[in-house]
Amino acid sequence: MRELEQNVAVVTGAATGIGRALAARLAEEGARLCLADINKGALDVVAHALRAKGTDVAAHAVDVADRRQVEALSRNAVEHYGRVDLLFNNAGVALCGDVEEVSLADIEWVMGINFWGMVYGVKYFLPILKQQEKAYIVNLSSVFGMIAPPGQATYSASKFAVRGFTEALRHELAGTSVQVSSVHPGGIRTGIAKTSRVGASTKPGKREEFAAKFEFLARTTPERAADRIVSGMLQGETRILIGRDAAQINLFQRLFPEHYWRIIGPLVDLRTRRAVADATNNPEAEDSIDK
Repeated sequence: MRELEQNVAVVTGAATGIGRALAARLAEEGARLCLADINKGALDVVAHALRAKGTDVAAHAVDVADRRQVEALSRNAVEHYGRVDLLFNNAGVALCGDVEEVSLADIEWVMGINFWGMVYGVKYFLPILKQQEKAYIVNLSSVFGMIAPPGQATYSASKFAVRGFTEALRHELAGTSVQVSSVHPGGIRTGIAKTSRVGASTKPGKREEFAAKFEFLARTTPERAADRIVSGMLQGETRILIGRDAAQINLFQRLFPEHYWRIIGPLVDLRTRRAVADATNNPEAEDSIDK
């Protein structure tokens, strides 16, 4: 029997990227799925494809930044399935812009989804999860929950907050039936950079520059990320790093907690130049991209 056979898994942000891949991976394990996303149209496509393969799927349009909607999701999950065994707080968004370029409304938007959405998920589902003999909470942080690059103050703040909240929660739930894990993906081939919000006063072209750099550096597929998350969770890992880049960033941060960006920043620029040169078959691009 598969380890998650008939378990009920709640996945937020399930319409695209890692969330969609997680839904498919959990379906392979025999789990029943309660999927949530603000994009109901895209979510319905995912749900339809999984149902066609025999998976029991409930799909709900949910804005995780709205506590009432998350509370309703928890009620709906119990009413539909009678239980919840796994919670994946995956929904997330990105913001492009320096601190001076983004507005307070921009910052509140990111924190509402990336941090408060996770908090609401934990608060409303934890009492349900504690009723099970074995349950899991998996919160998606980021490598930007370990380092804070320029231009990503808000996103990093949200992911550092997810990490801190998750670690404290794990300590509080030690010895209970609920296992808690934080996930720190490196570059994953999703659309988060291309669809990132641009700060209110951000200079034109900055998002495109960020997205291009992300595109060249993102080497891990959402499917590989999902497999790593599920396997790490089942193996009892409390901190799940995804990708060689995540492992390297973790090492640099630990060795050089104050000056890591002096090392990582130039490496990122160098790898981007090399990737551009390889993609264009133009060796001169390596010398000219940032000039």
